[in-house]
Amino acid sequence: MARSTPDIPNASMADIAFLLLTFFLVTTTIANDRGLSIQLPPPPEAIPPEDIKVQERNMFKIQINSSDALLVEGEPMSDVSGLKDMIKKFITNNGVDPASSDSPEDAIVSFKTDRGTSHKRFIEILDICQGAYYDIYAERAGVTNARWRELSSDLSVPENQVLYDKGRDRRPDGTVGIPMKLSIAEPTKVGN
Repeated sequence: MARSTPDIPNASMADIAFLLLTFFLVTTTIANDRGLSIQLPPPPEAIPPEDIKVQERNMFKIQINSSDALLVEGEPMSDVSGLKDMIKKFITNNGVDPASSDSPEDAIVSFKTDRGTSHKRFIEILDICQGAYYDIYAERAGVTNARWRELSSDLSVPENQVLYDKGRDRRPDGTVGIPMKLSIAEPTKVGN
């Protein structure tokens, strides 16, 4: 008499696989990259056409080519140590120099790169541009740049909100007298 081989019951294998899959989906954590915290402009259709016109003197132009060479206001610049002061002077001109911005409200820092521009150079110049604005805000609020960045990250504290409003020159109607107008243009396709 031949012995039959015992069968392994596999009716619940699908249930077990489903439970394991569910367990791993629930317990797995996915890294969340923060990225750059840059406020995007409104879509073009939301801006009335009369608001788009900008006088040339109210634009501070910074360009970086595919070789990471810097062009500031049409002039080559190899040492970026003075760039922040140039930006601050441009923003706070208030019409004193007729070749510079009319007011901090009208001043725009235009930043344009090439497709071949390195990530490191892009971030370096972006930090300088934002740092110039933070220096202006901190100076107006009577605090250091580092303290300004701390207080602007936690505006739930009333004292921080008061200093933030003072630094940005927030008016009673809610408008900001010194907005951070940083225009990051679409990169050109000239480089690599």
